[in-house]
Amino acid sequence: MTLSDGVILRCHLQESQPQYSDKNWVSAMNNEYQALLRNRTWHLVPRPKGKNIIGCKWVYKIKRKADGTIDRYKARLVAKGYKQQYGIDYEDTFSPVVKAATIRLILSIAVSRGWSLRQLDVQNAFLHGVLEEEVYMQQPPGYTDKVHPSYVCKLDKALYGLK
Repeated sequence: MTLSDGVILRCHLQESQPQYSDKNWVSAMNNEYQALLRNRTWHLVPRPKGKNIIGCKWVYKIKRKADGTIDRYKARLVAKGYKQQYGIDYEDTFSPVVKAATIRLILSIAVSRGWSLRQLDVQNAFLHGVLEEEVYMQQPPGYTDKVHPSYVCKLDKALYGLK
């Protein structure tokens, strides 16, 4: 399968893994990959000498509706951040988390004022943080730039799994 921008999906990777042959998972990976490209999460560069190159992997999840039926297939590209080296690939760690007390406060205000509440699922919300450190990652499994197959991704924005 060929994608735009000189990228090809290599379906011959580990045939024992069903996600590479199932059209639902392939579509989910393509959607995630295209979102990462649109967001300019990285740009390809020649492999730098003396730099740590971290790997990445696909993580799969089936999103279900309230009645248990399948809503959609979700594939997420996750950096293998455990291979990052302190002081080289990162300085501080940060995890954007909302405290339970904050949620309770917002809910109590909404109820007391009669506001209606709705749930919002923002796809790729984590991926908008700009990186200050130089982080290099292998090209995603199953996707290779046909013009520069030996290049690596220099991350410009945050990716799941980074420290």
